Amino acid sequence: MGNGEPRVHVWRRRGQPHNSKGVIRFGPAGWDYPDWSGAVYPKPAPRGFDPLAYLSRWFDAVEVNSTFYRPQRPEVARAWCERVAARRSFRFTAKLWKRLTHEREVYGAEEVGAARAALDAIAEQGRLGAVLVQFPWSFRRDAAALEWLRDLFRALSGLPLVLEVRHASWNVPETYAELAEQGVGFVNVDQPLFRRSMGPSAVATAGVGYVRVHGRNYKDWFRENAGRDARYDYLYTADELAPWAERTKAIAEQARVEDVYVVTNNHFQGKAVANAAMLQAMVDARRVAVPPDLFARYHAALARFVKEEGQQRLL
Repeated sequence: MGNGEPRVHVWRRRGQPHNSKGVIRFGPAGWDYPDWSGAVYPKPAPRGFDPLAYLSRWFDAVEVNSTFYRPQRPEVARAWCERVAARRSFRFTAKLWKRLTHEREVYGAEEVGAARAALDAIAEQGRLGAVLVQFPWSFRRDAAALEWLRDLFRALSGLPLVLEVRHASWNVPETYAELAEQGVGFVNVDQPLFRRSMGPSAVATAGVGYVRVHGRNYKDWFRENAGRDARYDYLYTADELAPWAERTKAIAEQARVEDVYVVTNNHFQGKAVANAAMLQAMVDARRVAVPPDLFARYHAALARFVKEEGQQRLL
């Protein structure tokens, strides 16, 4: 495997039995965005409106982003779980604190404990689907990087880990075999590609499969000083998403896979929510329900995927 797209494959330990098709959950990355008002959430919002609880009415998962920027307190994480209590199937995935992934200074037990606090609290509530261990493109496969990962995986033992790497040096059979041996999932990403980037894939290495869709805003993704909203301002077309629907189904059908998370990160003005709904409709081959404000904003993209009275299947 080189810089191209890896074949569909699941790497498993010798003797590992084959499981039935995994459960697939869809949802966006994050839920607290001011620009979602009127695009995803009602505007004005009614008294006592809870955006997380509202989002959980339409999706079975959401990726927590705030844990990437700073450790969260356990009581905050438990409150998140309480807010989605009405949805028994709902799960959180959460990004690991960037101190452990984006900074190369040695960390200690206190920092690991701080990073784990909220994650362990969600796990105790039975709501933790995966911990996203995300590294930047500059994190390349070499002896030091492999040692960093081994130490980090030990420090996070007991949590359902998935690894996102961006540099193509990781796209070798040894990477997937090592992750399978350690029970760590692999994150399949769609992103603007440049030299030596990880391309699209449909790889699973553990019981948790993961797909992460970032958008394809080439113009702003690489532009210096481009803000977060600009980089993630991209609405996928149905034709662009169709290959990812097929990859998602392929991952779910592979050995060992019990749960698959499909997370859309192109959050600006609710585009991630629209694309998550489209992917769910494609994978499940049925029309889905979406927030009314979202349907009004993205009617042209969503029309053939959204549930209407008496219509349950895709046209």
